[in-house]
Amino acid sequence: MTMKGRAWKFGDNIDTDIIIPARYLAHTDPKVLGEHCMEPISPSFYKNVKQGDFIVGGFNFGCGSSREHAPIAILALGIPLVIAKSFARIFYRNAFNKGLALLEADIVNSIEEGEELQIDLSTGKIRGHTIEVQAKPIPSFMVELINEGGLINYLKKKLEEDR
Repeated sequence: MTMKGRAWKFGDNIDTDIIIPARYLAHTDPKVLGEHCMEPISPSFYKNVKQGDFIVGGFNFGCGSSREHAPIAILALGIPLVIAKSFARIFYRNAFNKGLALLEADIVNSIEEGEELQIDLSTGKIRGHTIEVQAKPIPSFMVELINEGGLINYLKKKLEEDR
């Protein structure tokens, strides 16, 4: 699965309260959550990001509170993938459960804001104008979760197949 999109750079320790501030957690509409994604550090982010773009972060992306709203807000903007040096474990699990792909690669300081990246999700290869990097590939089971739109959809499909 190959993806192309622009990179939106963020730094280290981007916590879930930055991804989606707590005051919006009462909302269940993904569109509303997306409109407030990254608001504390980039208020116009949701207006500028385009379908298929990527978030690129540093160390410990998704730290803080366990909230499924964070990957939902990212996905609501049409962002299919976050690349970061490392992820908080609970965010990592929540992201895949919701259908958001994550790749671990330390590229945030090696690329330019808005640089177009091409990612092969099955191999973990990341290419841009300034880089060519091999990220740790996503295990095939996790790719299936992404392809099905998350854990719930994956399980529904498996139940249908078993009937």
